[in-house]
Amino acid sequence: MDTETDTEGSYHWQLMRRAIARLDAGRDLTLEEIAAEMGLSPAHFHRTFSRWAGTSPKRFQQYLSLGHAKRLLEERRTTLETADALGLSGTGRLHDLFVTWEAMSPGAYARRGEGLAIRWSTGEGPFGPLLAMATGRGLAGLAFTAETGVEAAFDDLAGRWPAAAFVEDPAALAPYLEVLDTEVGGTRLHVMGGPFQIKVWEALLRVPQGRVTTYAEIARAIGHPGAHRAVGTAVGRNPIGGLIPCHRALRASGGLGGYHWGLPVKRALLADEAARTAP
Repeated sequence: MDTETDTEGSYHWQLMRRAIARLDAGRDLTLEEIAAEMGLSPAHFHRTFSRWAGTSPKRFQQYLSLGHAKRLLEERRTTLETADALGLSGTGRLHDLFVTWEAMSPGAYARRGEGLAIRWSTGEGPFGPLLAMATGRGLAGLAFTAETGVEAAFDDLAGRWPAAAFVEDPAALAPYLEVLDTEVGGTRLHVMGGPFQIKVWEALLRVPQGRVTTYAEIARAIGHPGAHRAVGTAVGRNPIGGLIPCHRALRASGGLGGYHWGLPVKRALLADEAARTAP
C-alpha cells in the first residue's frame, strides 16, 4: 500500500481512537474542548474528523452515546428473514462490498488445516492496525489488533488451524488489508468454522449496514431459538472482522455486549455506519 496513504490512515485512526476514548468518559464535550484535548484547532479537528467519519464531531458523539445502541434496536433493528425482501441493503460502504464466500468442507475443517498454506501480513485500515490471513481461495482472517496486539491476534487466528503452514507475504495480502476502505468491489472469503458457526455468520451477513440485530434474533433465524448464548460464542469466534459484521449484534437490552477485537473498535464501526446511513 502507498506509504503516504498508510500514514494518513494511521493518523486518522489514532485521532479517532483518542477522541472515542475521551468521549466514552461520559461528559459531553464541546468542539473547542475536544479539539484542544486532541491538540488541534477547532476548525482543523472538525475538518479532519468530518472527512474521516462522514459527519460532524457532535453528531458522531451522539452515535457513540450509551443510548445509541438502544435507539438502534428501537429504530433500526432488522428481522433477518425479511431484510433482503424489504430492500434494506442500502448503499453504504461496507454493505456495498460484494462478498463471495465459501465454507471450508467438513473434512478440511476436521483436519485442522493440514496441508493448507495460509499467508498473512499486517497493515493499517480505517479503524486501526490489522492482521489479515488468506488461503488460495480467499480471505480467511481479518483481525483488528489495536487492543489485542499483533502477536495475540496471530495466535488467536493461527491457533484454530494448528496443522496449517503460515507464511508471511505482504504483497499477497495487501489487497485484503484495504477491503474495509473500499467503496465497491469484490472480496472472496474462505471461511473456516463448524456448521453452527457457519449458520451464525451467514445470518450476520444478512444484517444491512446501519442496522443491528440481537443474539436471540440470530438464534431464531437459524432455527435454534433457545441457543442465544451459543450464538454469542459463535459471533465472538467470527474470524473476519468488519466484513462479517459481528459488530451489528447487540444484547436484547441494547447493551453493546462484547467484541472480540475490543469495544472501541465496535463503537467506531457502529458509529461510522450510523453516520453513513443517516437520513
